[in-house]
Amino acid sequence: MTQHDTALDPERLAQYLEQHVADFRGPLRATKFAGGQSNPTYLLDAQSGRYVLRRQPPGNLLKSAHAVDREFRVLSALADTPVPVARAWHLCEDRDVIGSMFYVMSYEEGRIFWNPALPEIDRDARRDYYTSIVSTLAALHDVDPQAVGLADYGRAGNYFERQIGVWTKQYRAAETQRIDAMEVLIDWLPAHCPADAMDASLVHGDFRIDNLIFASDAPRVRAILDWELSTLGNPLADLAYFCMCLRLPAQGHITGLRGQDRTALGVPDEEEIIAKYCALRGLPAIDNWPFYLAFSFFRLASIAQGVKARAMQGNASSADAHAVGAMVEPLAQLAVEVIA
Repeated sequence: MTQHDTALDPERLAQYLEQHVADFRGPLRATKFAGGQSNPTYLLDAQSGRYVLRRQPPGNLLKSAHAVDREFRVLSALADTPVPVARAWHLCEDRDVIGSMFYVMSYEEGRIFWNPALPEIDRDARRDYYTSIVSTLAALHDVDPQAVGLADYGRAGNYFERQIGVWTKQYRAAETQRIDAMEVLIDWLPAHCPADAMDASLVHGDFRIDNLIFASDAPRVRAILDWELSTLGNPLADLAYFCMCLRLPAQGHITGLRGQDRTALGVPDEEEIIAKYCALRGLPAIDNWPFYLAFSFFRLASIAQGVKARAMQGNASSADAHAVGAMVEPLAQLAVEVIA
């Protein structure tokens, strides 16, 4: 879904892109994609074709958040790998052009599914879509960061220790009220953090079904979207985050499969997903799975708290921001249930 947006000056933007993107020709029309809480995203219809623009939101931003320049870098690095991504055309760090840093990438035709039950797909084909999802995630984690110029894309040290610190700090910076379940997690997670025994992989950071574009006519992922939270780290973070999303309620801002009969739906259960991923990557069984899930719930709750704070300040990028903010406490409670 898109909506017309008057925040961009189409004429000025077209003139700029004609100078910086090969074969770009205006005029253009910019329409904002509905949804998405972090970096506003626009469809550009130009004389030379379709493009997608991602920008930082306006207003005061948390340090290191909304890193569209990191998104551009990782898309560029993955261009010639088996990982399906859009083509990164240009990064503009001159905030005077549209009021914030932005980049332009290719428009990838295809389907986006918001409900992991895949009601749009015949039951007998749904498992094939999940196979493609897990295979795509394994392919991402098999990329050698050094080989694609991303050896310095993350910091050294225990990934989960570092992430717990980062998201605790982000949560505190955006905190609007005391949430007991979040306090439990802030105490529990550092005390139960496993040793980081795996080599660092490229981690997407927001790997869920609605951040994937599928081919229009086949169970094949065409592009992974929304790389803002990507870094180097433990690949189990992505796997747990994907499974965490599937554990969310069937009704909510992010649709999950909680309480649904997966066999009746024709989609694999969590154990199958984990086993498929481990088989593709040659990994043994995963220890400490409840920790990885709890961390994922905590992290998403921290992100949602940031959206809530921006909504209260009046500069969130989506009308759904208040609904996202309402997720913070339920997410934290789900995490506490996992570790209880």
